[in-house]
Amino acid sequence: MFHKKSITACIVTPEGKEIRTFRTHTVFLLDLIDWIKEHRCTHVAMESTGVFWKPIVNLLEAEQIEFLVVNAQHMKAVPGRKTDVKDAEWIADLLRHGLLTASFIPDRNQRELRELVRYRRSLI
Repeated sequence: MFHKKSITACIVTPEGKEIRTFRTHTVFLLDLIDWIKEHRCTHVAMESTGVFWKPIVNLLEAEQIEFLVVNAQHMKAVPGRKTDVKDAEWIADLLRHGLLTASFIPDRNQRELRELVRYRRSLI
């Protein structure tokens, strides 16, 4: 779950679930990636909320960690009261059971080209 100030993440292990919240500044996103690597996660799923997923995807790509960016409207709602922790657990469970469909995310070169074109259009 993404917010302007924090990201809540859930890792599922044979021992259970571990949940942590990270701030969205680069140094804290690097802590998130380190945490993912420490647990030897092979796949990561996240909602495509605003632009907050983009820096995480860039970091995951750099570490060659598989990821799915999922449209929140394509997932069934979390049963019960909605919280960031419940959302993170729900996404982790859906990923674990293969029930998520990834949104199309262009490769890094294509994303960078799109950014340049958008910037150019803003100047014209």
